Amino acid sequence: MRTLIDIHDDLMEELLREANTGVKKEAITLAIKTFLDVRRREKLASLVGKYELGYSRKQLEEMRENG
Repeated sequence: MRTLIDIHDDLMEELLREANTGVKKEAITLAIKTFLDVRRREKLASLVGKYELGYSRKQLEEMRENG
């Protein structure tokens, strides 16, 4: 999908540096994916303790680290 957006130059430069790329599309895609991943993790973390998942928190963290 093509989208025209106005991004502050300093933010774009910092994003390009942090993403270790010179390609804006790649950096923005990575930023969006990272944002969505963080939100998903926050939602999942808010459920810890509310439902019995059959795993301890430590086991869940180990599974997340090991993929």
